[in-house]
Amino acid sequence: VSVNESLLTPLNLEIDPNAQCVKQEEKEQIKCLNSRFAAFIDKVRFLEQQNKLLETKWQFYQNRKCCESNLEPLFEGYIETLRREAECVEADSGRLASELNHVQEVMEGYKKKYEEEVALRATAENEFVALKKVSDPGIRVPQLRKQGRGREERSEIRVLHAHISDTSVIVKMDNSRDLNMDCVVAEIKAQYDDIASRSRAEAESWYRSKCEEMKATVIRHGETLRRTKEEINELNRTIQRLTAEVENAKCQNTKLEAAVTQAEQQGEAALSDARCKLAELEAALQKAKQDMACLVKEYQEVMNSKLGLDIEIATYRRLLEGEEQRLCEGIGAVNV
Repeated sequence: VSVNESLLTPLNLEIDPNAQCVKQEEKEQIKCLNSRFAAFIDKVRFLEQQNKLLETKWQFYQNRKCCESNLEPLFEGYIETLRREAECVEADSGRLASELNHVQEVMEGYKKKYEEEVALRATAENEFVALKKVSDPGIRVPQLRKQGRGREERSEIRVLHAHISDTSVIVKMDNSRDLNMDCVVAEIKAQYDDIASRSRAEAESWYRSKCEEMKATVIRHGETLRRTKEEINELNRTIQRLTAEVENAKCQNTKLEAAVTQAEQQGEAALSDARCKLAELEAALQKAKQDMACLVKEYQEVMNSKLGLDIEIATYRRLLEGEEQRLCEGIGAVNV
């Protein structure tokens, strides 16, 4: 029996330590690459979420911009309406001011007329008092009688002088003529009594008519004065009402001007805010586009890295499979 001593030599089944280290390093690299790949995948998902969020914000701000742009015509229409109301109030204020001036002029005219009526009434009252004193029977009749007697005596004296002159002439012409002085004096006295009675009656009638006329004048002026006072009171009430309307119109005008100013300020502030927000959104959009471009670039780099890693993983897998197959084949041969 021959024995092959080489077969009795123990087999060297030790694994190369370097190969184990290389395999360990490859496993660590694969783990690191898998971790990096998972991190890149998470980052891509996060960037996709950020992209969706930015798109949502952009859509929201676009809709808000449309709403704000739709508010601008409303503000302009409201401001135009307030301006028209302010113009109407100014026109009403001018009209009321002209009416107030006209009423004041009319009131001045009535005031002058009232003063004239008061002066006329005072004059009429003075004349009435004077005429009443003159027409008083207890005072005037004796005076008239005394004046009548004085007139009669003066007239009789003048007539007597005339008769005496005539008589002297007659005496010179006819000395035989007989003159009855008693009859002449009685006749003249009767004539002057008649004249005095007629004058007295005419004077009393004139004074009565004058008194009645003055009474009617006083009554008429009193009625005119009463109407003038009523008109003045009515004009004063009208002036007060117009003054209140003018003050109310001025207050409304001031309020409308303040509202117009406030609306303009609010509109300008809203437009300025909208412009600032639009600029911010445009800047954010630009930044989002830049970020998106960077993310796309990084994503492409990640995909390229992933592709390389997939290739490396496939290569490592083939190497591992080949090494495992080689080891399995070596171990099987030893068992045989």
